[in-house]
Amino acid sequence: MNGSRAHDSSANGQSLIRLSDLSGSRVGDVLDLAERFKAGASRRELEGRSVGFLFFRGSLRTRTSFEVAVQQLGGHGVHLNADSDFWDLEARDGVVMDGNAAEHVRDAAAVLSNYCDAIAIRPRPGGRAWEVDRRDESIRSWATHATVPVINMESTLWHPLQTLADLLTLRETFGQDLRGKRLAICWTPSPTPSSPAIVHSLLLASLRAGMDVRLAHPRGHELDGGVMSEARGLVSEGSGSLTEAPSTAEAATGAHVVYARSWSSLENYGNKTLSAHRAASTREWLVDESVMKRGEDAHFMHAMPIRRNLEVTDSVLDGPRSLVLAQAANRLPTQKGLLSLLMRT
Repeated sequence: MNGSRAHDSSANGQSLIRLSDLSGSRVGDVLDLAERFKAGASRRELEGRSVGFLFFRGSLRTRTSFEVAVQQLGGHGVHLNADSDFWDLEARDGVVMDGNAAEHVRDAAAVLSNYCDAIAIRPRPGGRAWEVDRRDESIRSWATHATVPVINMESTLWHPLQTLADLLTLRETFGQDLRGKRLAICWTPSPTPSSPAIVHSLLLASLRAGMDVRLAHPRGHELDGGVMSEARGLVSEGSGSLTEAPSTAEAATGAHVVYARSWSSLENYGNKTLSAHRAASTREWLVDESVMKRGEDAHFMHAMPIRRNLEVTDSVLDGPRSLVLAQAANRLPTQKGLLSLLMRT
């Protein structure tokens, strides 16, 4: 436990809201540590320390892999679920709290910082207006008011933990130098699409790694404008390339990796009826063998959960070039590497 140990702003600066909060060299350090853990290295850097996990919505891989990571590093995880263990929290400053929220994040963060040595959070978006949710006010409020590192377990805009696992998987498949490797990021249909957080994080990380990225999605499923501006800025600075393709087949042509993911229409964000109507007419975006054959010995990636034979066919998902299970497995060592880096004394 950290007890009354002081944490200055530089310590709290180790919070991870988006992957670019870490420099390129520190991302490399996390991946190096992950490889050592996979090779059998054992570290107990969290001995006697606790990590609080706050879930405002469900999780399977993130919760399990992160709690196991803390345990294997010698620490203790404290799991709290918003549906059963605590109440609504207010993230906005200066408001009159006469609504559902019984406590402000600034107070909860201050209290938990005395109990835990780090706080990992999966916030719940409001789901009504993209321009509001994209601000990620909740996770940023936690990072502002906590005096221990805050780790984003997937917000509206970013999912840095999944991208660390994806980078390790790519590194294991193609080597450390990913420059010039062709990555097709392809939208897929789903009756329950998520936010584009995973795609946002993957897009920027792959460009920083020098990959040639092709992005394919139906009209109305454009990514966040601010993220796309940042992506184009990276390209203009010489980091990789970015092409938008009109179809999965075109994006996959010559690709080394086809990365499939469903995300909601930001154009119809908050309107479930319009979103469902739009998704119903996009079945041709399925990734099947004909798509994969367009690639250059292409591998298949997906962050899971996966709707079989709607997003991707069984033959692709279960085939020899699928990296999906490797991605999921790599959540554990990369999160151990991240915790080891952020919390070492």
